[in-house]
Amino acid sequence: MKSRNESLIRLRKFTVDEKRRAVTQIEMMVADFERMAAELDQQIEIEHQKTGITDVGHFAYSTFAKAAADRRDNLNASADEMRGKLEAAQDELAEAVEELKKIELLDARENAREQAEETKREQAEMDEIALMRRHRK
Repeated sequence: MKSRNESLIRLRKFTVDEKRRAVTQIEMMVADFERMAAELDQQIEIEHQKTGITDVGHFAYSTFAKAAADRRDNLNASADEMRGKLEAAQDELAEAVEELKKIELLDARENAREQAEETKREQAEMDEIALMRRHRK
């Protein structure tokens, strides 16, 4: 029974590690999107300062600034989408950790029960030896 529990625990640990890696990867993607969007904001601000035109509706508004703003908006939308995926991945990770803890707890209980049975058997053997010695005298 022990090897089955150990295999199950190893499998659950592997699953938890995979879920943890997925969460980390999504977090990194969100951070990259946010960083790139912030860089585009800076570039847009620099372009505004260079041209002196900040009104998007102005006929001479910078096409570079307009394109950068579109890319920034797309990055922000992608980051929002990834945050939704991140939340789902975090929920999956929490469930996987909970399953692992349950299995580890069951394994610990089983090990404690086996240890108690072994101790009880050993005590019975010692009692039997003591009785045999007492009867010899």
